[in-house]
Amino acid sequence: METHSIDFISVGKHGGSGLYKKLKESTNRVNELVDIIAPEKIDICLAKHSVELPRVSFGLKIPNIYMIDNEYAEAVNKMTLPLCNKIIAPKVVDLRKLMRYGVDPNKIIRYDGTSEILHFKSFECNKRIFEELNINLNLKKTILMRPEPSLASYLDVDCEKSVLSPIVDALKDYANILILPRFQQQADIFKDIENVSILEPPIDISSVIKKCDLVIGAGGTINREAAVLKTPVISCYPGETLAVDQYYINKGLMLKSNDVEDIVNNALAFLIMDKEKDFNNEKHNISCDNLFKTIINCVYEN
Repeated sequence: METHSIDFISVGKHGGSGLYKKLKESTNRVNELVDIIAPEKIDICLAKHSVELPRVSFGLKIPNIYMIDNEYAEAVNKMTLPLCNKIIAPKVVDLRKLMRYGVDPNKIIRYDGTSEILHFKSFECNKRIFEELNINLNLKKTILMRPEPSLASYLDVDCEKSVLSPIVDALKDYANILILPRFQQQADIFKDIENVSILEPPIDISSVIKKCDLVIGAGGTINREAAVLKTPVISCYPGETLAVDQYYINKGLMLKSNDVEDIVNNALAFLIMDKEKDFNNEKHNISCDNLFKTIINCVYEN
């Protein structure tokens, strides 16, 4: 939001890894949202994987539209999907996996593609992004890495470690490595490693993705954004492969592996490729529905 100069109100904070603090912060966010929304004349609420907004809009009898792309986020899906008036989901997501959370299938609006495609509707790459971030690039090639969402309720991993650590150790002599951590503890894991730079938001991460020669991600969104931007990407997400990731894997725009040796070998192969020549061709074109139009239609149909 800050990067794009969009005015916004930030509500609450993350509860961390413990269940008690997660629950406390979630209830705090509900309380804050109620105080913000109730005095306003809100016609409709729009959320993507937010637990609190569907709860508040349901309680205040405000219609809500919910976007989903993680069919395995069991806790979140159970608490949100039954409360929503309409649910916008990619066609690649198995309807049966959503219906097990108590969803009325008649409320689901399907579209071809993933939400990340919408992120780049009017994208222009800042070709000087590395210079503006004052990053030391000592080597010819550059890799962006994104650690796993280890504080998320849907992933059971140790937040003091990262699946990326052995990959960084193996590749740091072959390429500059940019780490985009999710919280300070993750940043500390990769601190003071040669040829490794820690990125601090807010930054134009879309331009960073486009300028990099490779993305290796243990999460989801940035991997899919890399696929849309035609930057080679290897997913090492430690959970179940999401349908929206499989969408890009099937199109040859994303590689998935959890084997360190396999990831390193493929990374080295990607680094000697010509990214523009090998990934910007008709074979990798993405044909999809206009998600923005789908959202607008849902808003005005309520």
